[in-house]
Amino acid sequence: MAGAALATPAPEAAAAPAGEGRKLFAFLCMVFGMFMAILDIQIVSASLAEIQAGISASADEISWVQTSYLIAEVIMIPLSGMLSRVLSTRWMFVISAAGFTMMSLLCATASSINQMIVYRALQGFIGGGMIPTVFASAYTIFRPEQRNVVTPIIGLVATLAPTIGPTVGGYLTDLFSWHWLFLVNIVPGIFVTVATYLLVDFDEPDLDLFKSFDWTGLALMAAFLGCLEFVLEEGPVNDWFEDEAILIGTVICVGAGLGFFWRMFAARQPIVDLYAFANRNFAAGCAFSFVMGIGLYGLTYLYPIYLGRVRGYSALQIGETMFVTGICMFLTAPIAGRLIGKVDPRAMMAAGFIGFGLGTWWASYITKDWDFWELLVPQVLRGVSLMICMIPINNIALGTLPPDRMKNASGLFNLTRNLGGAVGLALINTLLNNRWDLHLARLHEKVTWSRSVANETLQTMTGAYARLGSDASLAGLKTVAGMVRQQALVMSFADVFLIMTLLFGSLALLTPFIQRPKLGAAPADAH
Repeated sequence: MAGAALATPAPEAAAAPAGEGRKLFAFLCMVFGMFMAILDIQIVSASLAEIQAGISASADEISWVQTSYLIAEVIMIPLSGMLSRVLSTRWMFVISAAGFTMMSLLCATASSINQMIVYRALQGFIGGGMIPTVFASAYTIFRPEQRNVVTPIIGLVATLAPTIGPTVGGYLTDLFSWHWLFLVNIVPGIFVTVATYLLVDFDEPDLDLFKSFDWTGLALMAAFLGCLEFVLEEGPVNDWFEDEAILIGTVICVGAGLGFFWRMFAARQPIVDLYAFANRNFAAGCAFSFVMGIGLYGLTYLYPIYLGRVRGYSALQIGETMFVTGICMFLTAPIAGRLIGKVDPRAMMAAGFIGFGLGTWWASYITKDWDFWELLVPQVLRGVSLMICMIPINNIALGTLPPDRMKNASGLFNLTRNLGGAVGLALINTLLNNRWDLHLARLHEKVTWSRSVANETLQTMTGAYARLGSDASLAGLKTVAGMVRQQALVMSFADVFLIMTLLFGSLALLTPFIQRPKLGAAPADAH
């Protein structure tokens, strides 16, 4: 009897690891779904010309293939917290994954720009719900000691997916066709949908919340965030407020934004709970996440622009050059995961932003001859720094919140990173254009007939074209003018990198002011 009594707990002990394994596998399936949603932000960026030709779109229209996705996604991300509470994590993710997969198929079959814009918007809106749902699940279903394994995974995916997006897109388009940018989601999307339906049972739906759903708040939030994303995306291209659409979008954004913030504090059941920002660490984590979004999306944009415009690289060559960052992130993730439980996260954040700053400072010495090897060190520093920053920022922002606030807070946290990227891209484009104009004006003052170097270069070019039998003098002038424009562009890249160095350096100096979280502390009210 005694032996039997001692043997009784064995099945329960054996069942516990099995339950943990099922939970981890279900979570990994969700992470893979998040990877697809984030990857699709950038996967089309290297192949817009091929898509433009395939659907007969104009140069002005094709940018909406990316803009429509971003606008729709940025609306869903904060809304997902409320929807996840209403539907449960399981059904929220199943609907998001299934809808994303269906829209991917429709994008691949689009035959006009209007169809593509609608399908991409729906793809971004529906798929956007997967991203904050994964972050919230990581901090509610896993114990604090397990997060040292889980948080590096979501950190790696959240930063790696947009980084390798142009690389994956370039390969798929080069090897097959642009349709495979979307068809590649179909089989994984079906797998993720079925797996989450069968395995995810983390919480229960609360359909009563639909009775008090704040439709007015939703409309205000959609107008505010949608117009904000539109203005930030299109503003640098269309001279900002010189364009009537940008001006109208700004007015709507400001008006809807004021109404949205009033509504969030006045509504009985707001769709977004802004009181999460009362938590000092959450607010600080969101601020740092905003700046990290600039480093994540801004540098993913800058390097390909340089390689394409200055070096004349193809989409595939750009992807191969940029892949260094992804490799460094992948290798750094497990190291960062081990450090997070042993090192003050503020020190890790400071080290990460210092690494960012060193990489952009190095890149500020860029010339027109920089190639793979010259860009290697900045890319290595960026890849390592992203992982060193991302994991402690996640833990500081979300690691000490109570579970009942986690779903809402996760949406807000992910929103700040995306908005950081949008604001960063707008500022980078504006700075790049303004500094380009400035350097062109200065170089035009120096490259004159009175300068012997300019005359010698022009004579050399004229002589080279004369041997080819063309209009030598005109061709020589055009070549010298192109060299001046190229040099001015490279100088503007250097200026932008230097400004980003100052930004990242200032963030590193601010890390000591963050309240130090307890290592391995559980969230309040957690069980």
